[in-house]
Amino acid sequence: SDISTPRRVEVQPCNKVAYTHQADYPGESMHHAGGHRLAAMLAGAGEAFASAADRLTASFPPAVAAFLRLLLRAWGALSVPLLRGAVMLCMAMSVMVLAEKVLLGTASAAAKLLSRRRRPGRRDVPVEPDVEAGGGGGSSACFPMVLVQIPMYNEREVYQLSIGAACRLTWPAERLIVQVLDDSTDAAIKELVREECERWAGSGVDVRYEARTDRAGHKAGNLTEGMRHAYARGCEFVAIFDADFQPSPDFLARTVPLLLRDPGLALVQARWEFVNADECLLTRMQEMSMDYHFKVEQQAGSSLCSFFGYNGSAGVWRRQAIVESGGWDERTTAEDMDLALRAALLGWEFVYVGDVKVKSELPSSLGAYRSQQHRWSCGPALLFKKMLREIVAAERVPAWKKLYIVYNFFVTRRVVSTFFTFFFFSVLLPAKTLFPQVRIPTWQMVCVPTATTLLNSAGTPWRRSAHLVVPWVAFENAMALHRFKAILIGLFEAGRANEWIVTRKSGNGRPTPGAEGRRLKRRCRLHWLELLVGALLLASGCYDCVHGHGYFYLFALPQSIMYFAIGF
Repeated sequence: SDISTPRRVEVQPCNKVAYTHQADYPGESMHHAGGHRLAAMLAGAGEAFASAADRLTASFPPAVAAFLRLLLRAWGALSVPLLRGAVMLCMAMSVMVLAEKVLLGTASAAAKLLSRRRRPGRRDVPVEPDVEAGGGGGSSACFPMVLVQIPMYNEREVYQLSIGAACRLTWPAERLIVQVLDDSTDAAIKELVREECERWAGSGVDVRYEARTDRAGHKAGNLTEGMRHAYARGCEFVAIFDADFQPSPDFLARTVPLLLRDPGLALVQARWEFVNADECLLTRMQEMSMDYHFKVEQQAGSSLCSFFGYNGSAGVWRRQAIVESGGWDERTTAEDMDLALRAALLGWEFVYVGDVKVKSELPSSLGAYRSQQHRWSCGPALLFKKMLREIVAAERVPAWKKLYIVYNFFVTRRVVSTFFTFFFFSVLLPAKTLFPQVRIPTWQMVCVPTATTLLNSAGTPWRRSAHLVVPWVAFENAMALHRFKAILIGLFEAGRANEWIVTRKSGNGRPTPGAEGRRLKRRCRLHWLELLVGALLLASGCYDCVHGHGYFYLFALPQSIMYFAIGF
């Protein structure tokens, strides 16, 4: 029919004008039709929910039924407002996390750019010992006394590697003491370590084998006991390496001169590199995360305010700073960060040298990695709870540095980032599929996570690991649940707050004989929280695929697979 001239008809009982051709005003017509359909759908859903609540509680006693009916109807009325509040909370947290990533990325990139243009002679440029320590053909008395501590516990696979690397360090033999702190409970391993120390001592290296009768304080107690010996108190600097670390011979020559040049410097931290990064997918993904930690987080902290968390190994301390800070403390499982924080509050400064790399080993089993991440997440949370007042009341630290430590180092990086990663991707997005009236802006659902992922992968060579970004993101999202649980345990000082499980090593990526069989026997344990979240993601992904109008299932289904892989 002719649509050039709209025809108007009177609609009863209202005297409003309606157009018979939708083509005249398609946008308005579709808007009203969609609004009516949505209102009808929500009204029907509310009636259905109320009816289902009545049927569910009908079989209970009247008092119980009334209480359950009240709870169910309260949930029906509050669920949407609560989800909208959660969306607003996640908006704020996503902005906090993205801003922190941008700050650290910018600071680390600027530091690298400036270091290339900086002429030799500055404190963050490694130098040879003959520049600062009395060099070359001079007397060895010009070199400071250095103590190398190697704490270990039943390290059958790696003890030879670490002791050998420490004894090969380029430093005058009479100015170097290698201290092996053996907490082993296996008598056979103890004897092997003792014989290795005696073998190196016979070649002219000053190696001291020290063993305790108990493991009180774990690593912190072991290091404290080692510092009590008279020969240790005569050393000016202390280098610490875990049992799987293999420093290059020039390690001391490239780090100690930095401490000699700056009397206010307490710590020089080197970068870790991994001998077994290519062993399996798990170690490859760990390498990506650790690359970001060292290349971005540690570099940015060193450049912005000369503060970062000591990594517990591959670092050189000024003994005076350790003593003034109160020494090692076993009150948390983050004894390394504890010492660094107390030293920073006294005004000591740290420097990170990314050009100095020390070989180490990554956990190659999921159980070992989960234990390590529990310790690394629970310890800092408990430490933050114990030291917040001291940080705020510190008089030798400027206000902006306190703000960096509290807001950036602890709150945003460790608490907010972990909670947001778990809650937004594994709880809020699945819940949204069941409540279509809850809207999440595109910038929060797509743009911010994409930008954060790109910034997180800034430390990883793209040619090597670009194809692993998707499984790495899914793995980090799934591990966020385990880390956030550990954070809560630390904040509330629950039963596992001080649990210490030594990470098993294999030695340069070589599998231990019989280790696979033992691993298979332990594989029967299930992680029920991961399985529960995986089931939630799988159900919401399938629902979205069948009934939804978006593409959430493209994220939910692969993410659920990763949760099931970790859960089983």
